[in-house]
Amino acid sequence: MDEIRVRRGRRCSGMGLGIILLDEEFPGFPGDMRNPSAYPFPIQYEVAEGVTSQALIFEEDKSPCLEAIQRAALKLQGLGCRAIAGECGYFAYFQKHIAATVDVPVFMSSLLQVPWAQQLIGPTRTVGVLVAFQQFFSQAHFDAVDLREGSNFVVSGAIECGPCPELLKMCGHEDIDQRAASYSQMELEFVRAARQFRQSHANMGALVLECSAMPPFARAIQREIDLPVFSWGTLLEYAFSVVAHRGY
Repeated sequence: MDEIRVRRGRRCSGMGLGIILLDEEFPGFPGDMRNPSAYPFPIQYEVAEGVTSQALIFEEDKSPCLEAIQRAALKLQGLGCRAIAGECGYFAYFQKHIAATVDVPVFMSSLLQVPWAQQLIGPTRTVGVLVAFQQFFSQAHFDAVDLREGSNFVVSGAIECGPCPELLKMCGHEDIDQRAASYSQMELEFVRAARQFRQSHANMGALVLECSAMPPFARAIQREIDLPVFSWGTLLEYAFSVVAHRGY
């Protein structure tokens, strides 16, 4: 490198991915979207102020979240982030809104990988989509990532089929000071959920993990079910490679 130039509208240099966070306090193991220590590229965070898991996941009307998410995305773009992602798979609901708001690539949900996985495994096999709470996903989430209703995918919720008390303790304990988790216990819970999901669909050809707490355990899940596994980890690595291509 022997020259550097300003990028109009970008306040920092050498930036990588910008990640929009929920306005809540959760711990995260390496590989979790809230823990950048395991990723080999720069990550910049911005909180979508007022957007909690209650508002994003559980409330039927999600429109009050949009303005705060747009502000966070524009802030990350202004700092110089090359691409923007959402922390939680349920940000899928706003994929098209945010892609229309900023001028950098947007990866709001790991669910963006489901249509791709469908193409990779062919029409006679099924893509499993393991989400945190199945009952709170709607077709609107899937429409936002261009996942056709009735196509070759099936959905299961880790909480519903698990159960996953360690995940609930880490992310949902009312007392913030009690939000903690055992790595080994969470691994057991997620592997069990994935195994049960796989066993219930003999023609499953790939698995997509929606939850941002799942990537730390993706390798253990893959060893258990012996299928291609897509996660936030695979999506972020792809996203960075698109906007900061390596040399040869």
